[in-house]
Amino acid sequence: MGWSQLLFSANRMSCAAARTRSCSTCAKERIMLLWILSGSLVLFGSFDVWYFLRGSWMAIKCWFQGPVRDVLAEQVVHGRVLPHDLDFMCHMNNARYLRECDFARFAHCTRNGLFGAARALNATMVVGATTIRYRRSLALGEAFELRTRIVSWDEKSFYIEQRFVSKSDGFISAVMLCRQNVIRGNPQKILDFLCKRGVDCPDISEDLQHWIRFISASSQALRAESGLDEKTK
Repeated sequence: MGWSQLLFSANRMSCAAARTRSCSTCAKERIMLLWILSGSLVLFGSFDVWYFLRGSWMAIKCWFQGPVRDVLAEQVVHGRVLPHDLDFMCHMNNARYLRECDFARFAHCTRNGLFGAARALNATMVVGATTIRYRRSLALGEAFELRTRIVSWDEKSFYIEQRFVSKSDGFISAVMLCRQNVIRGNPQKILDFLCKRGVDCPDISEDLQHWIRFISASSQALRAESGLDEKTK
């Protein structure tokens, strides 16, 4: 066998070894990709990942936007109806309104300092009741403002109003009332700690009074049905 044949055989063996290594590398990459895809499916199937990503992004935005000194000031979050917001009627899903309100309240109570003051007093704030009225649907691509403000409070809860206002004509597409309960504390203590002065509580409107009475009656009825005392929650 001549030198040319030996070199040819060596080259063939080298190419074969390179192909083997290449195939092995490709197989490892496919396995790694399969693990990543499987892990992503498990993650997105087990947790509402987009909710936590959106919440994290909202916290970062609040940090850059800075605080709002007036605790009673209305705050505005801008939004637009995207394809994943739609239902089978091709307008914004009813549940999406509540989700958007959730993020807007988070931003509102973060920027005006309520959450920070509650944590400093070892108190927490949780949603106790909500009611929403849909007046006109929001269509795909439609821009809107979500306006959030504290309308009043009592010895147990803050009452927050949120409005979806279309940017096209200023129409109020939906309005929601939220009762934000204070656990291990009360609203007045939080406001006194936050503002370092007395804050006058706005008058409770007639429609809000009706809603509060409804919540009280519902709570008493459910307690009676469960055989508990009639203490209003």
